[in-house]
Amino acid sequence: MLVLPAVDVRGGRCVRLIQGAAGRERVYGDDPAAAARRWEAEGAPWVHVVDLDGAFAGAPVNAEAIRRIIEAVRIPVEVGGGLRDLPAVERWLGRGAARVILGTAALNGGGVLEEACLRFGDRIAVAIDARDGEVLVDGWVTCTGESAAAAAARAVRAGARRIIYTDIGRDGMLGGPNVAAIEQFLRHVDVPVIASGGIASADDVARLRRITPRGPEGVIVGRALYEGRTRLEELLAAAA
Repeated sequence: MLVLPAVDVRGGRCVRLIQGAAGRERVYGDDPAAAARRWEAEGAPWVHVVDLDGAFAGAPVNAEAIRRIIEAVRIPVEVGGGLRDLPAVERWLGRGAARVILGTAALNGGGVLEEACLRFGDRIAVAIDARDGEVLVDGWVTCTGESAAAAAARAVRAGARRIIYTDIGRDGMLGGPNVAAIEQFLRHVDVPVIASGGIASADDVARLRRITPRGPEGVIVGRALYEGRTRLEELLAAAA
């Protein structure tokens, strides 16, 4: 199982938002590229990068900071946040992103996801962000009323080959992932899933790895690493 450290960018800084709330921000440094280099040096196989301002605005905002992240590391970088059309996808793939994450654009229809998947295949992932089982979009502020499983099925029918599933209620809380919800979600999705939300220890990673018959392809970890609650080395060992 992969472990992907998160580098979330807001106002050009490396931050985390508790449960995705704009008013609950924790700042972990003024240089997101330095954070990415740190995780690469500690053995991360990927870095997960989100333009938080872009997610709220509906268009990329921290492009320069994210460009520096991509150029700073040799490991693959996946990028999301505010990517709502095909030109935005093309720009990030052209700038060196290994994978682009579509959320709101993927779930709102309009053909963006279908065309992106047709053209770029496995380099497209779809973000399914849910609170109490219902999907939120527009930077986690608009509830669609659609279940996470239904949204994922729709994304897969449109051509998505990978889902990033986030439990918003657990995100940034350090209370452990909702293993039962993740297990239930996996039963309804037949493409690889990367899980996010609440992962704070090697034991959390091990619990997800033991899901049968198929656990997540990977996990995204943020606050627990930045605040020293766990070490990346421990998470990688548990994932292996």
